[in-house]
Amino acid sequence: MIEFNKAILDCMRELRRRLREEQALDIHFQQNDAILRMISACAESAREDTRSLGQRLSELSGVRLPQVVQEPSYMPAPGGQRQYAGPLRG
Repeated sequence: MIEFNKAILDCMRELRRRLREEQALDIHFQQNDAILRMISACAESAREDTRSLGQRLSELSGVRLPQVVQEPSYMPAPGGQRQYAGPLRG
């Protein structure tokens, strides 16, 4: 459970206002995933200052976005040859 302090609440208030204006999102503080939803929405924002505020909230709260792992694929190598970029499967 995250301990809310003044810095986190101030950051969340500012982000809540910005995200409502930018993306028409209405995130309530009492929602279990409010911080994660705010950080996710900030990561998708077109505005650098909003993305920075999302990073600040992440640092203050200790909440991080899950890492997205992409499936390996055949990548065209220089010279037009195909080279497999993922693990070998037997």
